[in-house]
Amino acid sequence: MSRTVLNCGYLPLVDCAPLVIAKELGFAEERGLILNLVRQPSWSALRDMLALGHLDAAQMLSPMPVAMSIGIGGLTAPVDTLMVLSVNGTVFGVSNAVSEGLPDVAFGDAKALVTALAARAGRPLRVGVPFHYSMHRLLLSYWSATHPAWQVEEITVPPPRMADAVESGLVDAFWVGEPWGSGAVQKGVGQLMMAGRDVWQFAPEKVLAARHDWVEQNHDAARRLMQAVYHAAAWLDAPKNKPLAVEILARSEHLSVSQDLIDPALTGHIVARTDSRPKDVERFLLFHKHAATFPWRSQAAWIAHHLGAGAEGIEKAKACFRTDLYRQNLSGIGVDMPGASEKHEGAMRFETAVASTRGHMILAPDAFFDGKTFDFSQN
Repeated sequence: MSRTVLNCGYLPLVDCAPLVIAKELGFAEERGLILNLVRQPSWSALRDMLALGHLDAAQMLSPMPVAMSIGIGGLTAPVDTLMVLSVNGTVFGVSNAVSEGLPDVAFGDAKALVTALAARAGRPLRVGVPFHYSMHRLLLSYWSATHPAWQVEEITVPPPRMADAVESGLVDAFWVGEPWGSGAVQKGVGQLMMAGRDVWQFAPEKVLAARHDWVEQNHDAARRLMQAVYHAAAWLDAPKNKPLAVEILARSEHLSVSQDLIDPALTGHIVARTDSRPKDVERFLLFHKHAATFPWRSQAAWIAHHLGAGAEGIEKAKACFRTDLYRQNLSGIGVDMPGASEKHEGAMRFETAVASTRGHMILAPDAFFDGKTFDFSQN
């Protein structure tokens, strides 16, 4: 097998783990790939590097390929989502000053929290998010819309700078991927109030993406990359492997942060504030379980809808979530495939067995905090 060099962009977040593990534990090398991970300073920089052809593939926020493909937000280009890299894994927190003015709200109670924040008097709540075209921002908008009169001001802050933004007073609150929420807690400038999964229990957070033209011209390389990343994701979700995963991610060439900042996300043991015991958050971050890597076309439709796209944009969004390539490139290694490529988002309240090629697929709950469901089928 010929050795192929692939330049793959990423940001230093815990959920870049499938790419790091694919490289460090040899899953990529076993498939003849030299996976060159190229760290980026911001999501806009990563977007531009991919669009201009300086990267072959990239870790992306799940709305980014949709936005680029339907022609909104900066540099645009047809971009394919090959597979989902991570589900959930984000946190919402507030500054110490804001938390002091709130009533006692249980961690993870999204309804009580939004009511308490909306009742605050004074100026709009300034919320730091890593990028406008992010699941963080979409969930923030969806959640805060429960109280239409509540004013929320979105401020873009690169994830590694989020704690500094809280400390300086630039933002009052933040929605960010780990380890940067825990970083604000460890620095003593804020506390965590809920996880992203408390608004949508199964939100596609990061995806593996590539330009459509690159995929069309590099079918074999795309197949090998997807297989390597799939095996890395499966390795990551095995509990026995988490200590080694934490050690690898902490290295200077990857996240370059202490292991105690990385561990909460991988174990789901979240420390909400400096004086509290860890909270066990079920399905805080998934890489493989419950078909986490499958790029559901209905997820792409939900994203496009909440980006303001009409029917044509929604269909373009569905097309850029490449369920066809996922089935084609991973079925040969025994991956269980769901019988459908779309589902009613938010309809599952419990773990649910669904039709699949091997008959062993159980999907996780995907309910929204307000009980709504979304059906984007053509009918």
